[in-house]
Amino acid sequence: MSDLNKEPYVKSFTQQGVTTIEFFHPQSNSLPGKILNALAEEIESAGKLKDSSVIVLRSGGEKSFCAGASFDELMSINDEKTGLLFFSGFANVINAMRLCPKFIIARIQGKCVGGGVGLAAASDYAIALNTADIKLSELAVGIGPFVVGPAVERKVGKSAFTALSIDATNWRSSQWAYTNGLFSEICSSVEKVDEAIENLITTLSKSSPDAMKELKSVFWQGSENWDALLKERAAISGRLVLSSFSKNAIEKFKAK
Repeated sequence: MSDLNKEPYVKSFTQQGVTTIEFFHPQSNSLPGKILNALAEEIESAGKLKDSSVIVLRSGGEKSFCAGASFDELMSINDEKTGLLFFSGFANVINAMRLCPKFIIARIQGKCVGGGVGLAAASDYAIALNTADIKLSELAVGIGPFVVGPAVERKVGKSAFTALSIDATNWRSSQWAYTNGLFSEICSSVEKVDEAIENLITTLSKSSPDAMKELKSVFWQGSENWDALLKERAAISGRLVLSSFSKNAIEKFKAK
C-alpha cells in the first residue's frame, strides 16, 4: 500500500525503558490540527511514564520527516480565532517537548519543512540522514516561522535563523543543519541512523533519570516565557494566514 492510501496516525509504545512516538500523514507527514494535538498529548504522557527514561520521536514512511503545516487546513482557516487555534497546535507541541522531563531523540529520515524544522529543533538530540535537507518556507506563503522560531533560533543562533527565514524557497543541506547545530549527527544511510539512535538510547536508558531531568532543565534555561510567547506568535500567524496574499500563495503551492 502506498503512503497516499494510508490513514494518518500518532502512536507510541514503550520497550526496555524507551518510549517511541511515531506520527504519519499521507501528505509527506504534514501536520493538521489533529496530529498536532495528538503529538502534544503523547509527549506529555510519555514524560510521566515511570518505566521509560528516554523518548524517540519519529515519523512514518521513508521519505519526508515532516512537511510542516497542512496546506488543506491552512486554506480552511477563515477567522483569527481558528487561525490562533491551529497555530497554537505547534506551540503546544514545542512546549510539550520543552517541558518534558526526558530527553527527546529525533529520528530525521527525510526532508524537514517549516514545522518539521521546529520539531527537529525542539528535540534534545537529532540524528539525521545525510539527504535530510531543511527549509523554513513560511515567508513564501505569506506568514513566517513565528511559532517555531524560538526553538530554531535556540539551536542554530540568530544569524542562521535569519538566513533560513528570509531565504524561504531554497533548501539547506543536512550538512548545513549539522554545522549550525540543528542536527547532532548525520548518517549515510537509514540503517546507520537507526544504529546511531540504538547506541545512544541504550546508553541513556542506563543513565540516571534524575540527572537527565536536571540536565534537560539546564539546557532549556531562558525559555520559561514560551507558554505565553508561542501563543503570541501563533496569533500573528493566525492573522497573516487570512490575507489574500497567503491564500493565493498556498493555492499555488498546492497546485505544484
